[in-house]
Amino acid sequence: MATPWPTGDLGLLGLLDNGVLWWGLAACGLAQLSKLLIELVVHRRWNPKVLVETGGMPSSHSALMTGCTACIGWQQGFDGPLFALGATLCFVVLYDASGVRRAAGLTATQVNALVAAQGAATGSDASHPTKPLKENLGHTRLEVLVGSLMGPLVALPGLVWVGSPWHLASSWGLVTPLPLG
Repeated sequence: MATPWPTGDLGLLGLLDNGVLWWGLAACGLAQLSKLLIELVVHRRWNPKVLVETGGMPSSHSALMTGCTACIGWQQGFDGPLFALGATLCFVVLYDASGVRRAAGLTATQVNALVAAQGAATGSDASHPTKPLKENLGHTRLEVLVGSLMGPLVALPGLVWVGSPWHLASSWGLVTPLPLG
């Protein structure tokens, strides 16, 4: 009887051989790093906070999801159920980023403006200090589009030409290659 759990000798080290995961994360990381570069070039300011904030150009969530999904399609086949699941989850994440989360951010902007106006009108800003709501939650459609294109453009070449971190480490002689089959 087959067990539902991986039974290889690597155990959790097997995560190092998961090229889909690592290249999806690489696409996400590159999208986040590009936000810092955009801050430097476009806005001419050093703002490392963008590395851990949501929102902005490009969408790193979109890059992560489309990168992983493209790699799943490459490895498992674009006609398989895992690719269908990944593609469906991509649509949900991309829609959520440009729809629901963006609307929540726009609403937060209006609420913050109302609170500031009420405080200025009544002069009671100091008696009831409130922390402003986070406004940059979602993405424009362009930010989602750029992130969703960045994902496969980073992840697929990495998966095909480099492989997983374990594969890379074994090609450098740092670890032993995994047994086939």
